[in-house]
Amino acid sequence: TRPHPNVAPAAKGHVHTSNRAERDRLFRDQRVWRTIAMAPSSCFAVAPRGALGVRREVIGSCVAGCARGAGQQSARPKPTRRTSSTPLVSGRLLQQTRRQQNPCLEPVEAGAVKFDDLFSERDACGVGFIASMHGKRNHDIVDKAILGLGCMEHRGACSADDDSGDGAGVMTEIPWKLLASEMGDGVVEGKCGVGMIFLPQDEGEAQTCRDFITRLAGERNFEVVGWRDVPVDSSVVGVMAKDTEPQVEQIVVKGDFASYEELDRELYILRKKIEQEVFEMYGPEDECYICSFSGKTVVYKGMLRSAVVQSYFLDLQNELFETAFCIYHRRFSTNTVPKWPLAQPMRFLGHNGEINTLQGNLNIMNSREKLLNHPLWEGHEEDLLPICKGKGASDSANLDRVAELLTKTEFDVEPTMMLLVPEAYDNHPDLDNKYPEVKSFYKYYEGLQEGWDGPALLVFSDGDKVGARLDRNGLRPARFWQTSDGYVYMASEVGVLGDVFESASNVVAKGRLGPGQMFCVDMREGTCSTNIDIAKKAAAQKPYAEWTKKIKDLDSKKFNFLSECAMSAEEALEMQTAFGYGIEDSQLIIEAMATDGNEATFCMGDTIALPVLSGRPHLLYDYFKQRFAQVTNPPIDPLREGIVMSLAVRLGRRGNLLKPEADSVQQVNLTSPVLIEEELEDVMATDFLQAKKFSTFFQAGGSLSDAIKELCKEVEASVRGGCQCVVLSDKPEGRISVDRPAMPILLAAGAVNHHLIEAGLRTEASIVCETAQCFSTHHFACLIGYGVSAVCPYLALEACRQWRMSPKTESLIKKGRVSKLSIEDCQHNFRFAINKGLKKILSKMGFSLLNSYQGAQIFDIYGLADDVVDIAFTGTASRIGGMTLEDLSKETMSFWSKPFPEAPSKLDFFGFITSRPKGEYHAANPEMSKLLHKAVGLGGKNPAIENFKAYQEHMDQAPITTLRDMLEIKSDRSPISIDEVEPATKLVERFCTGGMSLGAISRETHEVIAIAMNRIGGKSNSGEGGEDPIRWKALEDVDSDGKSESFDYLKGLQNGDIASSAIKQVASGRFGVTPHFLANAQQVEIKIAQGAKPGEGGQLPGKKVSPYIAGLRRSKPGVPLISPPPHHDIYSIEDLAQLIYDLHQVNEKAKVSVKLVAQAGIGTIASGVAKANADVIQISGHDGGTGASPVSSIKHCGGPLELGLAEAHISLTQNKLRDRVILRADGGLRCGRDVMMSALLGADEYGFGTLAMIATGCVMARICHTNNCPVGVASQREELRKKFPGTPSDLVNFFLFIAEEVREEMASMGYKTMDEIIGRGDLLKQKDTPLEKTKSFDASFLTQYAGESGLSSERIAQETHSNGPVLDDKIIANPDFQQALSTEGVFDITTDIINVDRAFGGRIGGAVAYKYGDNGFAGAMNITLNGSAGQSFGCFIVGGINIKLTGEANDYVCKGMAGGEVSILPPADLQANASESVLVGNTALYGATGGRLFVNGRGGERFSVRNSMADAVIEGVGDHCCEYMTGGCVVVLGPVGRNVAAGMTGGLGYFYDEDESFASKLNPEIVVMQRVSSKAGEQQLKGLITDHYEKTNSSKAKDLLDNWSEALPKFWQIVPPSEMGTPEASGEIVDAEVKVAEQQRA
Repeated sequence: TRPHPNVAPAAKGHVHTSNRAERDRLFRDQRVWRTIAMAPSSCFAVAPRGALGVRREVIGSCVAGCARGAGQQSARPKPTRRTSSTPLVSGRLLQQTRRQQNPCLEPVEAGAVKFDDLFSERDACGVGFIASMHGKRNHDIVDKAILGLGCMEHRGACSADDDSGDGAGVMTEIPWKLLASEMGDGVVEGKCGVGMIFLPQDEGEAQTCRDFITRLAGERNFEVVGWRDVPVDSSVVGVMAKDTEPQVEQIVVKGDFASYEELDRELYILRKKIEQEVFEMYGPEDECYICSFSGKTVVYKGMLRSAVVQSYFLDLQNELFETAFCIYHRRFSTNTVPKWPLAQPMRFLGHNGEINTLQGNLNIMNSREKLLNHPLWEGHEEDLLPICKGKGASDSANLDRVAELLTKTEFDVEPTMMLLVPEAYDNHPDLDNKYPEVKSFYKYYEGLQEGWDGPALLVFSDGDKVGARLDRNGLRPARFWQTSDGYVYMASEVGVLGDVFESASNVVAKGRLGPGQMFCVDMREGTCSTNIDIAKKAAAQKPYAEWTKKIKDLDSKKFNFLSECAMSAEEALEMQTAFGYGIEDSQLIIEAMATDGNEATFCMGDTIALPVLSGRPHLLYDYFKQRFAQVTNPPIDPLREGIVMSLAVRLGRRGNLLKPEADSVQQVNLTSPVLIEEELEDVMATDFLQAKKFSTFFQAGGSLSDAIKELCKEVEASVRGGCQCVVLSDKPEGRISVDRPAMPILLAAGAVNHHLIEAGLRTEASIVCETAQCFSTHHFACLIGYGVSAVCPYLALEACRQWRMSPKTESLIKKGRVSKLSIEDCQHNFRFAINKGLKKILSKMGFSLLNSYQGAQIFDIYGLADDVVDIAFTGTASRIGGMTLEDLSKETMSFWSKPFPEAPSKLDFFGFITSRPKGEYHAANPEMSKLLHKAVGLGGKNPAIENFKAYQEHMDQAPITTLRDMLEIKSDRSPISIDEVEPATKLVERFCTGGMSLGAISRETHEVIAIAMNRIGGKSNSGEGGEDPIRWKALEDVDSDGKSESFDYLKGLQNGDIASSAIKQVASGRFGVTPHFLANAQQVEIKIAQGAKPGEGGQLPGKKVSPYIAGLRRSKPGVPLISPPPHHDIYSIEDLAQLIYDLHQVNEKAKVSVKLVAQAGIGTIASGVAKANADVIQISGHDGGTGASPVSSIKHCGGPLELGLAEAHISLTQNKLRDRVILRADGGLRCGRDVMMSALLGADEYGFGTLAMIATGCVMARICHTNNCPVGVASQREELRKKFPGTPSDLVNFFLFIAEEVREEMASMGYKTMDEIIGRGDLLKQKDTPLEKTKSFDASFLTQYAGESGLSSERIAQETHSNGPVLDDKIIANPDFQQALSTEGVFDITTDIINVDRAFGGRIGGAVAYKYGDNGFAGAMNITLNGSAGQSFGCFIVGGINIKLTGEANDYVCKGMAGGEVSILPPADLQANASESVLVGNTALYGATGGRLFVNGRGGERFSVRNSMADAVIEGVGDHCCEYMTGGCVVVLGPVGRNVAAGMTGGLGYFYDEDESFASKLNPEIVVMQRVSSKAGEQQLKGLITDHYEKTNSSKAKDLLDNWSEALPKFWQIVPPSEMGTPEASGEIVDAEVKVAEQQRA
């Protein structure tokens, strides 16, 4: 039954070009095309609407031609087989041989997974499905799915060869008719199962695999019907993918089972046993991989591009291949090493997104799996293990494994997805009021299964049902439509079938999935169910409401804070000293939070030494840096989108997930992990928990390692004895003793956590800490991240009490300098601040749920040795060695011994935050700034080399503060004359300045830096906030005194100077980002993260928002401006690729850079960014400066520049991507030696931020955030700005000095050019200088040679990456367009558009803006379009551009528009109700600064986010409408989602409230709601609705206008404080909370 037909190669239909963008466009042009020929302008005549139907036929025929090749399945080339070099051997013998060769191939025991095993590859994707509701099988479903897959090629990526796809594939029903035609009557549906298998390339090993699979099938009572070569055409596989291309085969087995379900379970057991044997042979590398093994479904996938999936798998061309559904998936991997098994779909689901909580999910599952049981698996429990897989499996693969287990264990697919990916059920008005039983479902399973949290669109099928689930944040697009002939379609984008007009009369519904929503097609029942129906059905399966009564809610309102101090002041001081508190900890952390419930704000970054490099003792927490989301997954917004977040956590045993019962969740529910003393007492007294305290004190001088091991044994014994709550305590019974120090509580908790995981007991008990060693948000995050459920910070709470009762505080209260607070208020504020800070920390990594963050180990370690990591922090990345357990024991004692024999009179000043002579050394300090000012001749004075030598000497003699200070250069050449080294004028062209916004710094500083950088040919960076267009022209009016009327506040100017920042930044707030701004950029920087506070947005205090700043940012003077975390259009790698595409579109000559921050795994991220078509990648270190940031963010997030830079360079080089991008270093560079180190580690360009400010006058006062900078560098106050001392020549002098220092170093090395040294890490070696605290520091990661990486100068000189030919180009090339552009005339055109026409209008907008500005064009460009527009439709258009689209659009409509008008309406014959149909996707009008948008239909989430001045009318939207809006007007004529107007500080909103539910949807934190009572408000509203009707022919608008007197009272007007005095907004304010209460009573 193994056919071996003689075949001829199939014709190749795809296009190879060196430019991937061009190739993709050519592929598009093969598939689709328009009747437009660009030669004569008459070809732009109006196309008849039926043309799209014709083009649909073109699509079909082109794809068929591309895919089918010769068109006959029998005519296929036989896949290449690698001949075995050894005789065939049995599986057992091969296993023994491999074990002798590789002793590491031992069975995996329960334990924590390792960071590098999980995060070496990250991905995002495009996904979709087609399903027949009634289960009708046909081949057309396959063809349509392949077409849809091809139309989402841009959501995927390729390897460095531009041809090996990151992965594409389909899941379908098993093609029984096809198999029976080849294999005969033995193939019987319902009796047979089909395995789709990737076998090793080596034929000998492949045969070995066939043999043991056949044997195992027989052992499971299956008859092997036969093996089948899956016909493939290997000629279409890319070069890199071909290196690992497997042999693709199918095995068909037959068994006699009572039902499909029993058959599938037996096949599941068989597959798991095969996987176990494969691991025995090959380890985790999947040399033999089972894509699917089922009696219902089969998966065809590989490392392919979308265009060649059907070409490669000839089965998919065969008309006998029939199915009732097809899931399709295109992958974008951040890495490029081809891995066929990681292509999708998986066996149960296809995933577009990122599971942020993966490490914690896997740790818990590894611990839980031995306790799982169910009658269905009796006797097979061990066969199912391991359930999840660490190394070699993606987040998607692991989620797939868990979901598959649940569905095989009698869980329906819908509740399976609900419990694994729960929606945000708290603060949910619909669930609260209408469906409380659904909340009970979620509450129950929250105690059994932690959420797999992160941005995710999941499509799934068990063969009977097919559906989709969206994550709780709604951070992935998911559009669906249903037709009257019984078909349901879902995709990441609309328009993938190119039939928006052809199918319109057949479409009965067009919708989208909202946050946490699901829909599902049951092909057996012939139904399509939506979210609430699914949830109600799942919730009714068991009595969850009754079961959840066993959960004890610990209501914090019932417990009281202590009303008096628990210790004397002397005892408290003694305790604080022994446990490592410093005066800064007390004043800047604890007291700041106790005062007003907020963390303290600081500025200018962190320039002290890493703790391992410091000679001073540090708390263990300081060796950990919080990880954060960038590129592959987004941070979320705890400030404005907190409704999706929860700090709830459970205490107690987690029951058997596979068999949920009434007693499975008998737990204590905490609303916060921060416990006060009374709450801890209540926990200890809860009978069913059997809580027990364990002391963490150990004997001084004894072995810390032995003490930890003994503690772990005690805990294990107690847990086995029934203890469900382990309380680790360092609270002494009396006074502390010098000979009984406390273990670092983080070390103790981490060790116990991992010990219980390894013992398989982790889900049997919770860990609580009662500790003195926890007083900051970072401390709490570390403890929770390593498994702790709750913390009672008894000494921090006592510190709050002591502070409040101190005479000093009483005096401050009397003087009115501190609010009048009770002792309870102080503790409440402290806990409130910790909770708020925890949400922020969770959100940085994209976590919504604390119970998912718990145990997830979202940290990098800098400075701990392997023995410490192995015992307590297994799986966490630690790349530089450092402190051993013995070292930590000594460090602990250095704190502990301080109060003995006599306690000090006050806490020590460590100087870890503020710089003082007696404290820790800060690399950026006033002394250094004075030396630099003298060297550069601050103020236009003469520079002096001898003064710069003094500055150099100061830097050379400074203490070790950075990793590069532990390195020295070892040259392999003899010195040469400096005259042979490339000149300083060439070197300075590689210098850049950091992204410092105009607003954070003064106009004078910003402009002087820009002028200086332009003089030397370097690049300044605008930062966030825009620029005044006056700066984009060269000066021609400078007098002999260096003064200009245009810039009369500056001095030292020259004719020809230009103040334009070469790099113009696009950050999450989009402040000041307009088409005119972008069109005048040499380079555009996308700020993904900032070194001083990665994962967070920015904030400009209101006192810095002067009228000038507000004008540039399109906001209101005096109103604080908050930049949201970067998740609105940069929430995944394919969305970053889209933004890069958008920016290349608006300015095709400007290179696009992406700013990242160093952390472990950044090499993988950098590879993805390079594949996303970025021109420049900037790596910033954690020590970057900032205008304002919470102290914990400055101190505890981000990694060292050196590690990030080295990893990025190594990864890019190994993945053959290094030649694509310029790599820029940015992180605390201060001298020429720093430039040399960065070059050797791989950087092409070098960024200076803080030092550039110092060179122009900054004195390091570190009060930037107060607007009180004494020299006007970082202030908007006029009187202070007049004190600004700098001139452009100051910065020019600084950079010339740095360049000469570099030249001297190069000459001493014997190298002439930077090209010769960049990437030569092998010329670095670790210094012999011993560190004070440890001998185990290891810098070997930094001294590697990554391999040949090409010439840096060629990378810098290469052309800007291209988008390839785009539709905008064809329009711009039209002579009529050019005529209208030059004469400000009128241009009209009608044409078609399809979903791969992305960012339409952007290039047209850029062309107009460059010539006329954002709103200076007096003509009109009238563009009429028909079809489905791609992402970012109408982006960056300007005044005079008017676009009308009949059809539909995807995400980011009108992103960044500055003027003009866009109208979107459905096809006239759409059967579905237009006002209920979704016509635009998520995040429309993001960052718009003008223009108008009219949509005759609904939109998705985050409509009008950060809209500044645009007006819009739409007929329904999702969650977070008008978020962060600062201007403009939005009218919504239909239903809205939750969280309306969060962070809205300007503009107006009008919402039609037909069902009186709007009040519950509003976020009333800033805005008020009122009826439209003013005449001006009514005119504004009615005028916009009238225009909407005229532009879109909206029936909803017509009904409202026809019945205006009845409609007007149903509108709510939303008004922020800045609009209160406007004529439109005067009226009676309604309290939203009161309104909600009234509605609930009614």
